[in-house]
Amino acid sequence: MKLFDVETDATKNLLPKDGIVNYYGKLLKDDVADYFFKTLLHTIEWRNDEAIIYSKKIITKRKVAWYGEKPFEYTYSKTTKLALHWTKELLELKTKVEHKTGETFNSCLLNLYHNGHEGMAWHSDGEKDLKKNGAIASLSFGAERKFAFKHKETKEKISLELEHGSVLVMKGATQTHWLHRLPPTKLIHTPRINLTFRTIEEN
Repeated sequence: MKLFDVETDATKNLLPKDGIVNYYGKLLKDDVADYFFKTLLHTIEWRNDEAIIYSKKIITKRKVAWYGEKPFEYTYSKTTKLALHWTKELLELKTKVEHKTGETFNSCLLNLYHNGHEGMAWHSDGEKDLKKNGAIASLSFGAERKFAFKHKETKEKISLELEHGSVLVMKGATQTHWLHRLPPTKLIHTPRINLTFRTIEEN
């Protein structure tokens, strides 16, 4: 099931049940999005991501960065990251996303995919550090890529294309009942940067 007919209706829940996903379409004009894409590409402290899988450390080609209003710890894939302080551009983008969505965030996990060969496997963002049922806003720059959801029980799938400068929000019980992924593709040869604004709750 594809959702091109409703992709810019932010009031529409793209999921049929068990969660809430809203797609706001383009938050930024193309020239502004181009500016932020180039700036983030060259100013963010990108690092290859690490994961522990079957007791082995895996280094991904995809690069990541973790920023926040405090040096929050964030643990996923059995590795822990310490948040760097916001850059001027990240704070500006956070403010724009908060204004558009009505949500608030205190941290951001960034992903850099160099081309379509790099993607993300099925997963849900249910780490204990995150606010339970809190909103996660995904801001995309660069190559337009397919983004897919799969219900954990029924296996129903839904997908849409995330545009350059666009925002998608996942909230409610979405992470409990749905997986999501960025599937690899041989058709894309240019990079994509994805910012996922989140809320960390400290114990």
